[in-house]
Amino acid sequence: MLNIDEIQNGVVIDHIKAGTSRTLADVAGLDNLDCGVAIIKNVRSTKSGKKDIIKIEGEVSSINFGVLAYIDPDITINYIKNGKIIKKEKPVLPETLVNVMRCKNPRCITSIEHECDHIFKLTPSGKYRCLYCEEEFQKNKNLK
Repeated sequence: MLNIDEIQNGVVIDHIKAGTSRTLADVAGLDNLDCGVAIIKNVRSTKSGKKDIIKIEGEVSSINFGVLAYIDPDITINYIKNGKIIKKEKPVLPETLVNVMRCKNPRCITSIEHECDHIFKLTPSGKYRCLYCEEEFQKNKNLK
């Protein structure tokens, strides 16, 4: 049996869809953090059968959890202090996503100007649209 110690101060990202924790870690920039990070894949779950978990021991103020909600809206963020959960929350979708996905419209300025940021705004319908050309993002086709 795999045994990962509890963390004392940091964050546990729980209820991640099985097999997607690496994508979440990449988008969140966890490789750039100067603290302990444990990615646990395919853990047994009574709710979903299998899930992934990410444990981060240390300072997490630089992480944009809203971006993670875009990747997997079912995740839960558990804030840990002195070994105890002090707050549990579900992150909300951010109003703006920058360089998380790419616009696939060949006429968009982002297709011509390669140094241009790919900026998407959340619409009232819950979809993201390119700031420049208004192209609606298709998540399953265009995920960066």
